Amino acid sequence: MIKLLALDMDGTLLNSQKQLTQPQIEAIHKAIEMGVKLVLCTGRMLPGVKPYFDQLGLDAENEYVIVNNGCSTHQTSDWKLIDWAELSPDEIRYLATFIPESEMQLTLFDEEHYYVLEDEPNEHSRTDAHLVFVEPTILSMENATNQSRHLFQAMYVGTKEATDAFESNYADLLRKDFDAVRSQDVLLEILPTGTNKASALKKLAEHLGILPEEIMAMGDANNDIEMLEFAGLSIAMGNASELVQSLADDVTDSNDCDGVAKAIYKHILQQ
Repeated sequence: MIKLLALDMDGTLLNSQKQLTQPQIEAIHKAIEMGVKLVLCTGRMLPGVKPYFDQLGLDAENEYVIVNNGCSTHQTSDWKLIDWAELSPDEIRYLATFIPESEMQLTLFDEEHYYVLEDEPNEHSRTDAHLVFVEPTILSMENATNQSRHLFQAMYVGTKEATDAFESNYADLLRKDFDAVRSQDVLLEILPTGTNKASALKKLAEHLGILPEEIMAMGDANNDIEMLEFAGLSIAMGNASELVQSLADDVTDSNDCDGVAKAIYKHILQQ
């Protein structure tokens, strides 16, 4: 019996226009009425989640969201940060050493801010920040390393060509000290080692007394792979890559055809 539904957002719950459709909302409500707990698990930062959570129209008491690709978990009643992993000052300094050798920008995230380290935001940083309803802010190295804020994760952001070259040149080296994942063409995400959506979901499930086999997870991208492997029932979107689809227990319709709702009706509501 499924007790927890872990949902990625972009490419999964949201359609290509970054919209949450009514069929998706209705199916989620029906699952919750059966006692299933919903946990949004996303690479987005918190400001990019709150408007969609409000649109879902759920009772915020005792609900949770996992954001920043597993770096931070919030309870939705007051959006309090209840669990997190963060980059150390030394790790931030090290990540910055790769910038002069590339055409990329280094971005960093706390609970509310999308920071660009010591540089004017480029086109791709601005576009990515606007997707989560914030403006990018320039952050000095001094302020990034003074430990006055939690900086959960970093991203190298640039053109697709620059990101391809950066990943080819440096990803293997970075993966010796961090978890690195290419979730979009124009960015490479850098997480504290051992941190991903699955690590955060595992901690939350243990807190809630829910077993992995009682979890259904849905996603479409490389940053969903660990979560799909952790869950007892894994569902890939029809728009997911061949790799993600090959790892899942089932493949539903695409995010533009309400694939989440169809999977809920099939596997949870059994209709």
